[in-house]
Amino acid sequence: MTTRRLVLARSAALVGAASTGLLLPQIARAQSNRIRVGFMLPYTGTFAQLGVAIENGVRMAIAQQGGKLGGREIEWFKVDDESEPSKGVENANRLVQRDKVDVLIGTVHSGVQMAIQKVARESGVLNIIPNAGVHAATRGLCAPNVFRTSFTNSQPTLALGKPMVDKGLKKAVWITWKYAAGEEAFEGFRESYTKAGGTIVKELSLPFPNVEFQALLTEIASIKPDAVACFFAGGGAAKFIRDYAAAGLKGRIPLWGSGFLTEGVLDAAGPAADGIMTTMHYSDSLATPRNQQFRLEYAKAFKMQPDVYAVQGYDSGLLLVQGANAVKGDLANKPALYKAMEGATIDSPRGKWTMSRAHNPIQDMYLRVVADRENKVLGIAAKALADSGAGCRLAA
Repeated sequence: MTTRRLVLARSAALVGAASTGLLLPQIARAQSNRIRVGFMLPYTGTFAQLGVAIENGVRMAIAQQGGKLGGREIEWFKVDDESEPSKGVENANRLVQRDKVDVLIGTVHSGVQMAIQKVARESGVLNIIPNAGVHAATRGLCAPNVFRTSFTNSQPTLALGKPMVDKGLKKAVWITWKYAAGEEAFEGFRESYTKAGGTIVKELSLPFPNVEFQALLTEIASIKPDAVACFFAGGGAAKFIRDYAAAGLKGRIPLWGSGFLTEGVLDAAGPAADGIMTTMHYSDSLATPRNQQFRLEYAKAFKMQPDVYAVQGYDSGLLLVQGANAVKGDLANKPALYKAMEGATIDSPRGKWTMSRAHNPIQDMYLRVVADRENKVLGIAAKALADSGAGCRLAA
């Protein structure tokens, strides 16, 4: 049974690789000098497009650097994590124990990342997180072999408070789903807004992924705050934006949020999104030669437009290339590998960034406004913003 599963799994990997033009040779590990890179990402379900964008970005970054890691060829492996935390440990072990990957790139869902974190800490495999913003990964459960190229859940909202107060919006209602990402985003907003002199007059929440917002919007209308700040994402964000406008709040009470409020949902939200202000570490409209070059090359390679997830995947690839090149492909030289990755400066489409001592990006956060179904950059809301890394012994 085990042999049959192994054959089927390798056949699946072969088919997956063939679909991307990268056919994997069926040779034993002992005969191969290839670096084994595993993707543990969502390829089905709500986050499937995110997983594809991340993988595309990783592959593009490595292809641009000659298609090798420290001079060594690459063998690719893929597991669909289905955004299912209960399968996280099993799926991570498929890559680590069965496929013997040298690097595990994943994932999107914070709950699944906590499972990867457990496997990475126990096995010592190099893990690069291309999205999941859960605090623990680079705080209390940080590890020398775990690096994040995206953000913590509170990073975008750490940049939100001061611009709001600067515009005279000194009394705000906060609203989000009651789950880890929403609570961690609130941490950043509370810190930045109160530090800037603002007062949070009410905290509102509803269970994830409930999208029945009407009662809470009626309550907001009765409170009459200067502004509303929030964390929502995906389809729920689009509905919240539409419902906010339908409740008559658009134009009366300014809506602000973490940039994920308006990422990938502007077509679904329509004109209701116009005027929403967000803070985020990237914008499609970032008018820099680096971003424009990246967007052109990505569109040419994949026949689609890149988004923030593609950028985070791309930066994961750049980080891996820098580390592998520094040790001439010898990923077993872990002290030198980690030192190189810790000291890397990533020339990203989002702007250059460096790695914090807790292994999380120190990066600019942009102030953006929605206009004509686009997140337009107004300026930098916070320069070289770092997460606290609280509880991480690496940062001590």
